[in-house]
Amino acid sequence: MFALVLVAVSLGLSNFAAAVGIGVAGVDAGTRLRVGLIFGVFEAGMPLLGLLLGHSLARTLGHAAHWIGAALLIATGSYSVAQAIRSRASKTHKPAGEAAQQRTGRLLVTGLALSIDNLAIGFALGTYHVNLAVAAITIGAVSVTLSLIGLELGDRLGTTTGERGELLGGLVLISVGIAVASGVL
Repeated sequence: MFALVLVAVSLGLSNFAAAVGIGVAGVDAGTRLRVGLIFGVFEAGMPLLGLLLGHSLARTLGHAAHWIGAALLIATGSYSVAQAIRSRASKTHKPAGEAAQQRTGRLLVTGLALSIDNLAIGFALGTYHVNLAVAAITIGAVSVTLSLIGLELGDRLGTTTGERGELLGGLVLISVGIAVASGVL
């Protein structure tokens, strides 16, 4: 069980880093809920999907998963940076409903990017005869916890960065993508 918790923490660290980036732009109760649900479901669900897809597909995706995830994170962060620059240049703001919908879309892409390498981990957990339900719940719970801690830290940083919060958040996502690509996370 201790090994499973260590795996869950190592997987959740990338979610923590991404959540800091998201939190810098400011968070409300709805954002906390969306981040917790999206990150938790992806982190818990991908190992299950990996086990269901089987060894060969999980191994094939496992070799490319960190590159795919890194590319998605860098693209999402770049989009956030572009949006921050564009909104500062035009000084116009989107209606709240549109911004929330767009943020949910970005959260879905980020959740997928952060958890895609868990497909291979799901197969590995199956070979070690770990109860997959316990593994999924543990990984999901740790992911949600680290994500919420990251959001709070990011929100506090965002308070001090003011208008530059979305720009800083995008840069953090790009950094997480680079760290994933380099194997640091």
